[in-house]
Amino acid sequence: MTEEKTNRRLMEEAIEARKNAYVPYSHFAVGAALLTASGKIYRGCNIENAAYTPANCAERTAIFKAVSEGEREFLAIAVAAGPEGGELIRTAPCGVCRQVMMEFADYDAFTIILGTSPDDCRTYPLKKILPMGFGPAYKTEKEEN
Repeated sequence: MTEEKTNRRLMEEAIEARKNAYVPYSHFAVGAALLTASGKIYRGCNIENAAYTPANCAERTAIFKAVSEGEREFLAIAVAAGPEGGELIRTAPCGVCRQVMMEFADYDAFTIILGTSPDDCRTYPLKKILPMGFGPAYKTEKEEN
């Protein structure tokens, strides 16, 4: 499958995942679709909570689902976001989600796909949206010194 077709498929999956978002407080629904190195796609949606801080973003939901199933290598994630029942808005992952991506993804190669439809996607490498990222490689390098 070409990169363009893969990105389109991931955005379609993210849009579907968004339909399951539980957003009674912000009314801002987000869906994510994570592609693993094994070729599997894991969906996630944002899940809010009345206490706010226990909420979970769509990107982390997808990543945690994949990790809980034994996956550890990720290639790309698509994010579909916007007001509940409204049009999609190109929305980047929050800082916490970026840090979780850094834990499991290749800093130079992992791709974040943001779009307003399967036909309108832009891609960004993790290293661009998380400059000077801190992750497992940094810890291993420091521990070896």
